[in-house]
Amino acid sequence: MKNESLQQRRLAASPRGIGVACDFYAAKALNAELWDVEGRRYIDFAAGIAVLNTGHRHPRVTRAVAAQLECFTHTAYQVVPYESYVSLAERINALSPGAHAKKTAFFTTGAEAVENAVKIARAATGRPAVIAFGGAFHGRTLLTMALTGKVAPYKVGFGPFPADVYHVPFPNALQGVTPDDSLQALQRLFKFDVEPSRVAAIIIEPVQGEGGFNPVPAALMQALRTLCDEHGILLIADEVQTGFARTGKLFAMEHFGVVPDIMTFAKSLAGGLPLSGVCGRAEIMDAPAPGGLGGTYAGNPLAIAAAHAVLDVIAEEDLAGRAQALGDRLKTRLSALRPRVPQIAEIRGLGGMVAVEFNDASGAPDAEFTSAFQQRALRSGLLLLTCGVYGNVVRFLFPLTIEDAIFEEALDILEASLLA
Repeated sequence: MKNESLQQRRLAASPRGIGVACDFYAAKALNAELWDVEGRRYIDFAAGIAVLNTGHRHPRVTRAVAAQLECFTHTAYQVVPYESYVSLAERINALSPGAHAKKTAFFTTGAEAVENAVKIARAATGRPAVIAFGGAFHGRTLLTMALTGKVAPYKVGFGPFPADVYHVPFPNALQGVTPDDSLQALQRLFKFDVEPSRVAAIIIEPVQGEGGFNPVPAALMQALRTLCDEHGILLIADEVQTGFARTGKLFAMEHFGVVPDIMTFAKSLAGGLPLSGVCGRAEIMDAPAPGGLGGTYAGNPLAIAAAHAVLDVIAEEDLAGRAQALGDRLKTRLSALRPRVPQIAEIRGLGGMVAVEFNDASGAPDAEFTSAFQQRALRSGLLLLTCGVYGNVVRFLFPLTIEDAIFEEALDILEASLLA
């Protein structure tokens, strides 16, 4: 097979709305390395968009899936349940922030988890409205598109969107938006658009993903907790991209000393298999009536088996500590380049969830430089992803299991591509 012929077949067979970043096609992968159908090797700093914290084909994960294949592949948990689902829920309940009683439900995609979190919040509070943040990404379904605070490419041509969804600005030092600005915008929202007694939940990513890998300032997260408690609003932490050791903690909310009422998670939970979940206070999670939650493939047994193995790997290989160490090494290398790369406006992130933002000489977002850097790195064998409302941010999502020598090779490619 050749990449060019596959590209022509793809263009003829699948719609243009499925944007594809690369013009080559995967043949095999292992840990942080990927080979295309023509034998070219790439170091994978995209990890399936933050799905592969444990790398491609971690042996612990593949063994777990193979063992489950020998038992059964599907029953639909709502028809015939299985112990592995129950024990995974117990593990998540014990590992997630807060000492209170919790319950967990599993689904398939991150968007599905977010939709169900909103359903649960509305059932628990009897209120309809939800507040999200500018720059947020919560999914591509109709409700999660409404929650998403980024128009292009996610919302273009798809409206109208569900009502009772509101947005306030997310803090961004480079754009001059402070945590106080965000809180004042919330107060104005309560005065001009929706009274607090109609708001079921405020949903926030502890670190914005598509929005530019922007961590929430601790002061804002703590203020949101206070505001939610004051008005009986539920705080939903969307940990779909931040969870499972990426930020140097198992869950990013552990950085803030704030316990959410509901938390969503997905991506790296199952090492590449589709699995997501919602964990929350037991009394909140019990608000929907029987039959109100679920899904045909929700909590698929193969994905559940993989998730058990992923949690084992995270603990046994100290991937949270590994994320912090690798993130620090990356930040050090990027910081050393700042004198020679004036376009670097900011280096930021928590643990191994690191981003670099590029501006031009006037201080405006420089999407052209960002794209050129990404393409130079790709031609040299390093796969990177961009993000940010203005497309001027490169995010780094290396597997946390990456070998030291390959990580250093990737940093060398990164440096050469920035200086080219």
